[in-house]
Formats: sequence, C-alpha cells, structure tokens
Amino acid sequence: MRQQAQDLAATLPPLLVAAQRVAHTVAPGAHGRRRAGLGDDFWQFRPYQSFDSVRSIDWRRSAMGQTTFVREREQATAQTVYLWRDASPSMRWRSDRNLPEKRERAALLTMALAVLLIEAGERVGLVGEQISPRTGRPALEPLAALLTMTSDAAGSLPVYEPLPRHGTAVLMGDLFDPLSEVDALVKRWSAEGIRGHILQVTDPAEESFPFHGRVRFEGLEHELPQLLGRAERVADDYASRFAAHRAGLEEIARRAGWSFAHHTTDRPAEAALLALYTVIAQRPD
Repeated sequence: MRQQAQDLAATLPPLLVAAQRVAHTVAPGAHGRRRAGLGDDFWQFRPYQSFDSVRSIDWRRSAMGQTTFVREREQATAQTVYLWRDASPSMRWRSDRNLPEKRERAALLTMALAVLLIEAGERVGLVGEQISPRTGRPALEPLAALLTMTSDAAGSLPVYEPLPRHGTAVLMGDLFDPLSEVDALVKRWSAEGIRGHILQVTDPAEESFPFHGRVRFEGLEHELPQLLGRAERVADDYASRFAAHRAGLEEIARRAGWSFAHHTTDRPAEAALLALYTVIAQRPD
C-alpha cells in the first residue's frame, strides 16, 4: 500500500499539471445559456418591474435616464458529463519514442476536459467508477487519481451502466472494436436520452501504415503474432479497412445524434480539446 501511495504521488501531479496547462491554453468560458437566471455573465438590461428585487437594480445605468433598469445575467445551468477513456493494453503503444502512448494522450485529454468542465461549473464523473459526479476544484485530484490508477485489465469499451437522462457521455479510445459492439453501446445510451461525443485517438502509424519489408506484428492483448514478408503489399487493403471502420464509427455517431472526431498523437492536444469542448458547450435548451 505504501509503495502504491508513493507511486501515485509521483505520477499524479504531472498528469494534473499537464491537464491544467492544456486546458488553460484553450481559454474556456462558462456555459452561459441565453436565459435569465443565476449566473456570472451579463446578459442585458431591462426596465425594473414590481416583482424584481431592489438588489437587482443597476443604479449606474438607471442614473443615465428616467427609467430604472435591472441587470440580468445568463442562467448557468450545470450539466452532468460522464467521461471514459480506453485504458486497455492496446492503448499502451506508440510508433516512435518521441510520441506519447495513446493511453497517455487519452488520459491527458480526459483530465484536461474535466478541468474545463469543472471550471465552467459542470458536474463530472467517470464511467465505470463508483463515485458520484462532482464539481468544484477539489474534484480534480480524485479524478486524476482514478485516471492514473486504472489497471491493464480495463476493457477497450466501457461496460454499459445507466446514466441519468439528459446527461452527456464522452468516449475516448482507438475504438478498433467490432462496429456492432460500439453500435450496441451507443444505441442503448442514446435511447435513454444521453447525448454523446466520440473521440478516436490513434497513433500516426495506424493512420498511414508506413511499414516495409519483413515485419513481425505482435498484439498487446494476446493476439497471435503475424509475420509479413513484404508488409507494403497489404498497405492498400489496410487503408481500405481502416477507412471503412472509421466511416462506420461516424455513421454510428450520426444515427444516434452524437458527434464524432478523431485525433492522432502527433497533433497538438489543444486542438482536439478545443473542438471537443466546443461541441459539448453547444447543448440544446
């Protein structure tokens, strides 16, 4: 236990610090909703009415004329977002030592997204973890701890669990699972009123298949090794199957009303985070 605690102490700060750095680069704003209510962002002035509180009067604006004005703010209604990232052994791979492992990048994006959402006042939980969604900065370290401590026994898709209606789910992973399995999970959540976003995280070598000559491929999840005498001969077939699989993921998301995007580990994490955060912020009233 002591050794585990020391290992966690050594690993947790870099993940949280890196996530905060990436999140703050994106320069987030609160999810204001164009509706009067309790919030922080100014929306509009309107004439004072008898049911308004005197405390809501903007005396400086009212002094400019003959009308008493009330300052209205946007309603900041918190949403609950459930995050999941693939921590299975197949994510512990990179084609170049100068690149992060897929699992490292997925964990960083998940944690950075949690930072953005929590700083915007949202509630954040992790799919598959027996903790209730939390908000406020004190929630960040427990989330980082859970992301750091996940073992290699994790599955490459989350196990279905009921989520509160009108919640939001975010799935990050390489998503090389059979399309039928991804479809079944997404359909089930979508039918229950869950909005969702899928981010496929891949290594650049998985995108381009840059292999030539005699290559031995070994799986990370007990797959049998494959020895190819001239790997370049299968490049076209690989590219076709890869494109078809991604198109299938896009179609699954489209039918469910979810969003889909992909990110390679040689690209800046900030770009993927900004795109994902922006689509989550565009929630319907």
